[in-house]
This record gives sequence, C-alpha cells and structure tokens, in this order.
Amino acid sequence: MEHNPFAKRYRKGMRKIALVYPNRYVGGIANTGLQYIYAKINESDAICERFYADVFDGLRSVESATPLSEFDVALFSLQYEMDYFKAVEILNKSGFKGMKIAGGPCVMENPLPLMDYFDAFFIGEVEGYVEDLITAKTPEELSGIPGIYTGKEEKVRRVYAKLGKHMDRQIIGDGAYGRCFLLEIGRGCIRKCRFCIVRQIYFPPRWRRRNLLPEVKEDKAAIIAPSPSDHPQFKEIVQQYVEEGKEVSPSSVRADTLDEELADLLKRAGVRTLTVAPETASEKLQEVINKGIGEEDVIRAAELASTRFEKVKLYYMVGLPGEEMEDVKAIVEQSLRVRNLVRRVEISVNPLVPKPHTPLQWIGFGGKENLKEGLSELKKKLDYLRKETKKVGIEADISGFREFAVQTILSRGDRKVAAMLEGASYRKFEEYLRPIDPETPLPWDFIDHGYRKSTLLKEYDKIKKIL
Repeated sequence: MEHNPFAKRYRKGMRKIALVYPNRYVGGIANTGLQYIYAKINESDAICERFYADVFDGLRSVESATPLSEFDVALFSLQYEMDYFKAVEILNKSGFKGMKIAGGPCVMENPLPLMDYFDAFFIGEVEGYVEDLITAKTPEELSGIPGIYTGKEEKVRRVYAKLGKHMDRQIIGDGAYGRCFLLEIGRGCIRKCRFCIVRQIYFPPRWRRRNLLPEVKEDKAAIIAPSPSDHPQFKEIVQQYVEEGKEVSPSSVRADTLDEELADLLKRAGVRTLTVAPETASEKLQEVINKGIGEEDVIRAAELASTRFEKVKLYYMVGLPGEEMEDVKAIVEQSLRVRNLVRRVEISVNPLVPKPHTPLQWIGFGGKENLKEGLSELKKKLDYLRKETKKVGIEADISGFREFAVQTILSRGDRKVAAMLEGASYRKFEEYLRPIDPETPLPWDFIDHGYRKSTLLKEYDKIKKIL
C-alpha cells in the first residue's frame, strides 16, 4: 500500500543495513530523518530495509521479510523513551550479532540507560555521516566520527546540519499525517520554553527557504517543524501548495501566530482540526514555563476556528513547579470556554517529564520538593481531570501516571536504570524522580550541545523567583 521509489534488490556482496523504528509504522513512515537515511543508503552500494514494531513484531523487514539477524548493521531511531522496551525486546529476540547504532532525540538527550545494548550512539543530525556509519565494521572504526559516542569518549559534541535542498522523493505511506509528502521546513526553535528540549538539542534554529522546497506530486503535503507557523515564509509556503491544489497539514500552529488571513488559508488547505498547545491555563504557570500563550491567545484562536474548522485540540501538562489544584481546574474552565465557541473540543493532558538539557531538568517529577507529596498530588490532579472532563462532556485523553514516571527515569537515568528494560519495577529507581541538586554532576554532562550550563541555571533561578 505504499509508493516506494527506492525499492532495491539485494545483490551478493552488498552490505545490508537494517533501519529499525521500535514503534508503530504510522509514526516511522512520517519521520523525515528516517526517510532521508533510507534514501541515502539505497542510493549507495549498500541496501537498506525497514523494521517497525507492528510489522512482523519488528523482527523481519517490511521489504522482503528478511530476519534482522541476517543484516550487517542495525540503525535504531529512538524518538520516545518508552520505545526502549521494544528496542531491547527486538534485539533480544532477533539474535542480531552485527553492529548496533542508535540515534534520535532520546539518544541526543542521554544514551546512558542503553549503553549495554548498543555498540555506539550518534549524537546529532545524520546528514553527511550516513556513509561513515554504514561502512564501519567495528566500534573502533566508528570512534572518531563526529557525533559518535561509544562510551570511551570523555566528551562528545553534537553535530548539526545546514538545511539545503529538500529531498524530492520519499516513501508515501499511510502515516500519522495520512497519505502525504513530508515537507520539513525548519529545525530547532526560536522560542525559549523552559520545559522543551528542542531548543537545546536542535540549536541553532534553521529555516528551509521556500525556493529549496520541492514540487509535490501527491495530493497532500504535511508541513513539519517544531513550530511551523514561526517560519518567516509560512503563509507563502502554504499558499503555494494550496494554489497547486494540494491539501496542506501543518504539524501544529501557535495560537498567537493565528490571524484571520492564516485561518482562512488553513481552511482552504483542508485543515479540519486546529491543534493548539497552551500547556497550561494558568497565567502564573505560563510565566514559569515561558510558553507565552495567554488566555486571550487561546480564545482568539477558538473564535477564528469557530467558523472555519470542525474541531480544536488542546494540549496541556500537569505536574509543573508551583502548580496548585486551582491551576488544574483552570484547564477544564479554559476548555469549556473554547467549547462555547467551537463545535468539538478535545484535550490531551500529560504529566511533565523534566527533560535533560532544559531549565526544568533539576525539578522533581510531580513538581514538588517532596517526591511523595508530588506523586500523590499528581495522581489526584489526573483523577480530577478524568472525572471533570467526563462530567462536562469534553473529549479528553488523560495520560497515565506510571508511563511518565518511567519516561522521567529513563531520560534522567544512568546505566543502572537499564534493569527496568529487563523487567525491574520503576519503583526501585524513584531516586531519579526526585529533585536534583544543581551542584550535582548530571549523567548527560558529557554531551556538548553548544549551550552553557550556567544559562540553564539562570533560567532555573528565574523560575524559583516567580514561585
């Protein structure tokens, strides 16, 4: 069911590369980085085939059903901490004996929990280094390649790429954005949200100019960037593809960038659901996280959506530092105000994961100084939201508590937390959920993302002053 212009037959002597996405196909096929790697390898003398968690349980390739154990190199893309479990399961069940290299945003934040499972990690953006990764036959040959971490290096500096001409061919499948062509218009972010890792690990922010974007032959284009509507030519890009008769779907739109012109343009582009991420409905907590989306921005976006879109989806977080029950109640109240303007409203609420390389990396999971108090309150907040949204009839996806505790441990942990990947309870590792003393060395300090730790500390101090 996919159009694959890179399909390639194996010939004797070819180096066989497995590209493994230990999550569902719909996410993997919608990943521009994986599309690039797959195309680049299949343009070389090697052959690349793909593996997804929900296709042959990740043990055989999509293209030829060849077992993973028959490949020379396995490149794993780790986008989410919960993917670690499936990645380890695939490695254990497959009997793979070749070179194992992991990359992706989770590796860029902190690869230590996975040290026992991979030969090397690639810290950064892979453009320009694919050939080096697939021709090396030992970890020693990998060592010395920019961005590579094998565990022997004292420091590793993250590598990043210039955004040149966009690839003009890719696999078209039924992914997270539907059946479409993926257009990456930017990388990194110009904003300074204190909870978000994107600014640090994809710095500097870069935009792909409109003249570097390709002709799209498919009926739909998905516009990809951490904050697409911040692109200085965003409207012109959308306009161009709309005029060519394409349906256009941006990954998200900041509420404070939406005006009548853009709302009309998105309607013409076929957008039916407007996705907005206020993160919190509390004015005080907006100041804490530095998101910059106020109540007036959300309501204005809802007003613009009311005559143009079928639905508004709102994303929120709980477990922020300084958060009280009144701040959580404000989520329901804001959602109801939006629903008074729009036919359908859906909210998604996740506990905050205090991510490495952010000013919030030192706080405890749950947002309190006392872990027990923080965990207890977080559970109450999630239960309250489930109950109240059901009572008032708001569609709501309220995440579970345990999964986000596990994410926090895996993102902030060292090699010891790998025991969770083999079945140990996360409760044995609650120390990684506690607040961290800013004077304490951090497991991920060996990664140089180009920022100064003192800059994060200044932002952390600003949070404490607000509270």
